[in-house]
Formats: sequence, structure tokens, C-alpha cells
Amino acid sequence: MIPENQIKDLIPHRSPFLWVDKIISYDEKGSITTEKHINTDLDLFRGHYPENPIMPGVLLCEIIFQSGALLIAKMVYTDNGMQKTVPVITRIERAKFRRPVLPGDTVTVKVVLKEIISTVYFLKGTLKVRGKTAVQVGFSCAIITSPENE
Repeated sequence: MIPENQIKDLIPHRSPFLWVDKIISYDEKGSITTEKHINTDLDLFRGHYPENPIMPGVLLCEIIFQSGALLIAKMVYTDNGMQKTVPVITRIERAKFRRPVLPGDTVTVKVVLKEIISTVYFLKGTLKVRGKTAVQVGFSCAIITSPENE
């Protein structure tokens, strides 16, 4: 497993918007499995159905997208350890929300690379909670030069 401090070496996200706790597995042929524990004390639960809090679907998708960014980063990481590119979402399609994610849940995400065309990666992500699919979404990311490296 790859802990959060190494995740920060791969993608630019930081607290409070880093939504991946650890990488469970990585296959260089094009898949990654990650995990995120949904803390019960997140401020967003005070306003997102306060009497019956659920994790917002857009943030569940963000967990999937960050997992995809980690997959891409691991695939394009340079030999000298310098990250020179950043994946940016360019398309979201066929998002399906099947069950809620609640405060205190731990979610597992699997992202699979479907195709690469030039600098665009086409991916599919599945987020599971309590062993069952909660969200599925297809998405694509374009690779851009990191602003730090321009």
C-alpha cells in the first residue's frame, strides 16, 4: 500500500481536497485500486442532508477522478522522479449512482485504463461501499504540462 505522503508526490491535490487515503494496488498495464475513509466529522455533512447525511455524488466522482490521476501519474512518472505533467478532466460520461455513501464508510475505488489517444487517457471507474457498487463513471483526462515546469 502507498500511503498519503507518497500520494502527494504523484498528484497536486492537498487537504482539504485530497480524497484518496491510500493506493491498495497498481498494475502497470492500466489499473489502480485505492481507498478512502469518509470521516464522520466532515464539515460538508452539516449542510448536505443534515438530518440524514450522505456523501455528495460529485465528491464520490472526485475520489474516482483522483484515483485516475494517480494511475496516470504512475504511468508517466519520469525516471528522475520529477512529475512534469498534470492530468486534467476533459469528459465525464455515463455516471451512475447506485447507493449512498455514509459518514464513517470506507470506499474502495478501481480505475481501469480503456484507451490512450495522443495525450488523452480514457478511463472507467467504479467506487464500492460495503462491497457493493455505489458509483460507476467513464471519464477522460488530458495531460498538460505542469505550470511549475513551463
